[in-house]
Amino acid sequence: MIGGFTAPPTGTDFGERMLNKVLSQSIRHLFSQCESVDVAIRCSPSSKLLQGSVDNFKMSGSRLVIRKDFFVESMSFETDAVSIDFGSVLSGKVRLRQPTQAIAQVVLTEDGINQAFTAELVQKRLQNIDTPELTNLSGGEPVSFTDINLQLLPDSRIKIFAKAELPNGTIPISLLATLAVERRRRISFQNPQFNADAVLEEVRGVSKVLTMAFAEILDNMVDLDRFDLDGVTMRINRLETQGKQLIFSGYAQIEHFPGSK
Repeated sequence: MIGGFTAPPTGTDFGERMLNKVLSQSIRHLFSQCESVDVAIRCSPSSKLLQGSVDNFKMSGSRLVIRKDFFVESMSFETDAVSIDFGSVLSGKVRLRQPTQAIAQVVLTEDGINQAFTAELVQKRLQNIDTPELTNLSGGEPVSFTDINLQLLPDSRIKIFAKAELPNGTIPISLLATLAVERRRRISFQNPQFNADAVLEEVRGVSKVLTMAFAEILDNMVDLDRFDLDGVTMRINRLETQGKQLIFSGYAQIEHFPGSK
């Protein structure tokens, strides 16, 4: 469903209310599911809207799903000045005359991150891995990583428990690492450490090798370009953990809105 529109300020005309509604509908189509999407437009004086000039708009959404499998607790952005084709609004679309940027924040939960590990897109990167390092441990057979559980820790640290499926059995693995941002688009798992205390002593040797191989796979897996929304490119300036939440702050480059090209 779409949340209620932010009440327009006194003197805002019908065109601004229409743009508010069309923007809300367009943004909603960026997501597979959403609990709420709210948009607030600032345009002063409101007559500028007829020339397609908007001072900025703010969007906030909660409990969103991207590409059917990736749960986002909340997402918000606030744009720079926006130039639109007002005629497109009359036909139920929002067409930008030029791209615009927005300050953005994305909040993920620990549960949402763990749900993402079960997504088909992610599973493909974790199943039937046949690197020499792993096949040396498995008698030449591919190795798969399953039952992944991530815990968020203070100071952008994480702890991961998982299982490595080998032909002759299952080996538990456990990893400690620090999350960081590289090139504003890639999430890096830095300073990975084998968490020996979480693994039985008799399998620690092979578990350590598997854990460090798993860490390398993770470090090359999370690239925001694989999760871009239609017409919106996200870039991250910083991340931090707060309790059971992982918070990204950065910006969005908005080229177009869904259905407006």
